[in-house]
Amino acid sequence: MISLHKLDASLAFPTPSEALTDPNGLLAFGGDLSVPRLVNSYRQGIFPWFSEGEPILWWSPDPRGVLFTGKYKSSKSLLKHIRKTTPKVTVDTSFNEVIDACSSIPRKDNGTWITAEMVDAYKRLYQAGYAHSIEVWDKERLIGGLYGVFVNNVFCGESMFSRQDNASKVAFHCLVELLKKNGVRLIDCQMQNPHLATLGCEEIPRKTFLDLLASEQEHLPLQFWTPQVLLA
Repeated sequence: MISLHKLDASLAFPTPSEALTDPNGLLAFGGDLSVPRLVNSYRQGIFPWFSEGEPILWWSPDPRGVLFTGKYKSSKSLLKHIRKTTPKVTVDTSFNEVIDACSSIPRKDNGTWITAEMVDAYKRLYQAGYAHSIEVWDKERLIGGLYGVFVNNVFCGESMFSRQDNASKVAFHCLVELLKKNGVRLIDCQMQNPHLATLGCEEIPRKTFLDLLASEQEHLPLQFWTPQVLLA
């Protein structure tokens, strides 16, 4: 019988190597979504993922889906779309609107993994300076965006949304360009999927990912997350 770690009031996590193989990466349950616990989890390559009515579940899958910013593949059609439509793209100007939009995207089972508890937690992470968003606008209307967590000089992508064709792709493209400009080498995509693979996402062993995460932690934090306009 396999037993799963239950978190207590401390911020300690079991080591990711103790995660289950089925389901892939399930490491622990319980605890809370406080800012200190979330920051501690991301710094160890662990993230929360659960549905409404479930306990908080913590994951560290093996292999890990990552995108090295230097290997990002931007399509010619997307670059043409950006030149043609000239969208306005901003950073950290409407985080709450972005995560609210992401949380409203229905799944095939008519649910959403971004619960109200998660929304509140990541809004607190944003206020604490760890969570960030990219916003895409059509005039004054928010048409797409993404959000994630930035720790150890690694951007951990969480979710994105589109209200117009290509809007989330524009957000991701601008994210990569912002990260590359500021020397960030790695985006944690958590799990690879066919769409991310077309952008350059690849799977690497969990240990390799954790080693990269630790090596990036040795660098000084990069201070470029300020509300700003990337494209206009």
